[in-house]
Amino acid sequence: MSAASINETIGKYRWTICALVFFATTVNYFDRNVLGLLKPTLAEEGIFGADKANQELYYSWVVMAFQIAYAIGMTLAGRFIDWIGTKRGYAFSLLGWSIAAMGHALAHNAFTFGIWRAALGFTEAGNFPAANKTMAEWFPKKERALATGIYNSGTNVGAILTPLFVPWIAVHWGWEVAFIFVGAIGLIWLFFWFRTYASPEQKLKAGILSQAEYDYIHSDLDEKEEKKKEVEGQTEKVPWSKLLAKRQTWAFFFGKFLTDPVWWFYLFWLPAFLNGENARKILEFKNMNPSYAGTGADVPGVISWTLAVAIVYSIATIGSVFGGWLPKKFINGGMVTYKARKLSMFIYALFPLSVLAASWLGQFNTWYAVLVIGLACAAHQAWSANIFTTVTDMFPKKAVASVTGIGGMAGAVGGILVAQAAGLLLKHYTALDKTEVGYGIMFIFCGIAYLAAWILMHFLVPRMKRVENI
Repeated sequence: MSAASINETIGKYRWTICALVFFATTVNYFDRNVLGLLKPTLAEEGIFGADKANQELYYSWVVMAFQIAYAIGMTLAGRFIDWIGTKRGYAFSLLGWSIAAMGHALAHNAFTFGIWRAALGFTEAGNFPAANKTMAEWFPKKERALATGIYNSGTNVGAILTPLFVPWIAVHWGWEVAFIFVGAIGLIWLFFWFRTYASPEQKLKAGILSQAEYDYIHSDLDEKEEKKKEVEGQTEKVPWSKLLAKRQTWAFFFGKFLTDPVWWFYLFWLPAFLNGENARKILEFKNMNPSYAGTGADVPGVISWTLAVAIVYSIATIGSVFGGWLPKKFINGGMVTYKARKLSMFIYALFPLSVLAASWLGQFNTWYAVLVIGLACAAHQAWSANIFTTVTDMFPKKAVASVTGIGGMAGAVGGILVAQAAGLLLKHYTALDKTEVGYGIMFIFCGIAYLAAWILMHFLVPRMKRVENI
């Protein structure tokens, strides 16, 4: 039966819940993206110091402040959301990160930016544990990758829209207003969340959710016993000691540790890379044409880097949705769930290899680099939709947010290491006037990380066996 037929027969309220999570994730990336987009403006304002080489290092420290706090937040967010519940946990998290995002307007040097960035990282850590727990509560396994891909595409929508209005606001009203405006958007979401969200049981009792859709949501046989215990109040919280003893936890841990930093790198350094490519082409053109007196926009090969960022994440949106569709197609074709998940993830792990040529292609035409980076970002989002779903495949619902938090913490730690490496590399090569070499080295890591993660996960959990006794 097709998805449309299922929705027509049993109802589709679960997709309203998915839409709410999608918008929360979009808001999350509004707030997260602003720093990278305003890096050139903030650098000109002297926020990261006067020396161009040191600016790269100081900027990396501000990024690391976010990631360190995000890692700490991830160790706590999953447990907190499992304890307090999805509705209140999600709301507290979003309120916190909206206030932290607006607080950036009060910062005027690298140290104070780091403080507000840390506050943002700590509070934003709640988004994905809460989102993943919501998917586990509202969708059967065969739809979770698709639903996860849809809500995860909010990361791309946020990344697409912010370069279209944030630089404009910064130019016309000041960078402080840009932070305040973007942070305030999240407060609107809270109204709709409190008005709309409740558990499937509560929606069933209220007559909003049909019995047929409720039964469909809870149609996985291996989760019915867990649901029975939950209804009877027998569900207990799972301590970390039990989770860390499972190979399934470590598979998710290392999968996130290796691949999340790639997304962080694109998020925080892509605008600077594209802006730097423009600056390099303008300098080369002026050196070859000393009499040239036109604007930089007239130089061959110079692109609108804000438009390029939006295009990259537009391409990535396709990958996010397709990433959930492909395993669903395999499963509907008769393939067992773990094979469908692993085959899809292997396919997605191959596409980022194209980014190995990004720096080289950029020498000919920056748009070539933009396209291969867009392809790599699409592959990341397809991978991400499935790696999140491996948690709900392998763990009971009572442990989903906690395991997601552990993996998110691992990804943030990996991001810290990559941010420090990027800062040191770019400082070194900027001092040598060879910044593009530093980016080329970073792209090597970005290209091979997914294949390495897939191989490691394969050896840890060949069949992605479900954890039962925790």
